[in-house]
Amino acid sequence: MKKFLMLVLVALLALGATGVAAQDGTIVDVAVADGSFTTLVAAVEAAGLVETLSGEGPFTVFAPTDDAFAALDEGTVDFLLANTDILASVLTYHVVAGQVMAEDVLAMEGATEVATVNGAEATVDPAALTIEGANIVATDVMGSNGVIHVIDAVILPPIDLPAVDPLALSGDVILNGSSTVGPLSIAMGEQFTNDGFAGVVDVTITGSGTGLNFFCGVEQERDVNLDIANASRMIREGEIEACIESGVPPIEFNVGVDALSVVVSQENDFVDALTLAQLSDIFTGAVTTWNEVNDMWPEETIQLFSPGEESGTFLYFVEEVIQNEDGGNIEDEFEAVEATLGTPGIQTSADDNVLAQGVEGSPFAIGYFGFAYFVAEGDALRAVGVDAGDGPVLPSQETAEAGEYFLARPLFIYSSAPILNEKPQVAGFVNYYITNVNQVLMDAATDPAADYRYFPANDQLNRLAKLRWLIATTDMMMDDM
Repeated sequence: MKKFLMLVLVALLALGATGVAAQDGTIVDVAVADGSFTTLVAAVEAAGLVETLSGEGPFTVFAPTDDAFAALDEGTVDFLLANTDILASVLTYHVVAGQVMAEDVLAMEGATEVATVNGAEATVDPAALTIEGANIVATDVMGSNGVIHVIDAVILPPIDLPAVDPLALSGDVILNGSSTVGPLSIAMGEQFTNDGFAGVVDVTITGSGTGLNFFCGVEQERDVNLDIANASRMIREGEIEACIESGVPPIEFNVGVDALSVVVSQENDFVDALTLAQLSDIFTGAVTTWNEVNDMWPEETIQLFSPGEESGTFLYFVEEVIQNEDGGNIEDEFEAVEATLGTPGIQTSADDNVLAQGVEGSPFAIGYFGFAYFVAEGDALRAVGVDAGDGPVLPSQETAEAGEYFLARPLFIYSSAPILNEKPQVAGFVNYYITNVNQVLMDAATDPAADYRYFPANDQLNRLAKLRWLIATTDMMMDDM
């Protein structure tokens, strides 16, 4: 029955849900005639691939629409068009030799690696109808030498950045911000130093908001010595504007994934799971004793531990729980923040270790912070399952990567092209960071002493970080040639 429904879906997609229909001619002719692939066609021409893709084939092309290219960072398309080797690598990653029809995709047993003309493999998921996470929105658009499947995003192949020699770099690298990302940045700095960097990698932990305020110059002079902001939330529009005004347009580099953990003491033997609504009631003071949450629980005062307003973890929790329509449904951010900070008896700290110790101290306490701080406490704390509507889910690498854990969140570092081009040691450190961070996180998973036990970002996000680095450092690399 499931396969029948999937076949019906694919049939509907093939009818041209996006307005794409089969045309006479090669797959290049079809793309040109359709009008939805003007950027793709221009890119194919710039990369010198028209003759190849007009050949005998057959080829299967996963074709990004114009909207997919438009969704890339500003300047990315221009950079690719000007760097045809990288452009050709990206384009050929969208092409598979042979004719792969929609029914062939559906016949795959689970997520499958397929070889692309680029030489690297791409993951096709028949259940989700995706390739490398991009949605397949129309299928089986036929040309004389192959077939086109339409996708809603540009997918990136493996990208190798220029090798970094820490021994050849001098000067310091200054970072400030998130208490969640901070330990990871410290670990990356220590490894950078161990590999020969003679300067200092200085990491200060103040909270994501404070770090971004210093970096961008929000309502204050920008800290001109600050090279990188660590953040456990995405940069906000006002912060972006302040960065631009300060001459440091921000560049976002995704460095991992955290599963924000709601925790109780191991001595708490009654709380196993909470809904978003219950979490909101607890952290806004709508309920103050455990029996008000569940009448089977003790009539004891709830003791609350939370990061403070300067923390990205706090603001992420407020947005995902307190403002969520299935949580507190407080739409206005200011009101949601005030409702949380104004809860009687709530104890806040920018130091997640303080929060962890606070929760450990009472069976009636509850708090939340990054996954690494939870696992670092060993058997002293217990995670609470978060029920966002589909049943309770505990934080773990598996549930975070599968998108099953509601409070999974990306982790970032932010820098800027002027900084990277003016300070080779910062450019080198960021290159080193995003090149090695996934392996460092995988190693940390089996290291009980590591206080940065988060999860690697998926391949597409890591490759996007590398592409952003290449674009940002174009001027520096041209000077070195």
